[in-house]
Amino acid sequence: MTQSTETTLRKWMCVVCGFIYDEAEGLPDEGIEPGTRWEDIPDTWTCPDCGVTKDDFEMVEL
Repeated sequence: MTQSTETTLRKWMCVVCGFIYDEAEGLPDEGIEPGTRWEDIPDTWTCPDCGVTKDDFEMVEL
């Protein structure tokens, strides 16, 4: 992965439990491939740790 690609992939944090969704890693166990953008995840998806919706996630810089 090139540096320019790494800087364009973002991380999203659940404000309820702190779970991090990393676009670079995806969630293969849930059928979300690495590199999947946040906006491409279905709106019906929920946090695997606490069950809240995408509305309860904020983009973070780690």
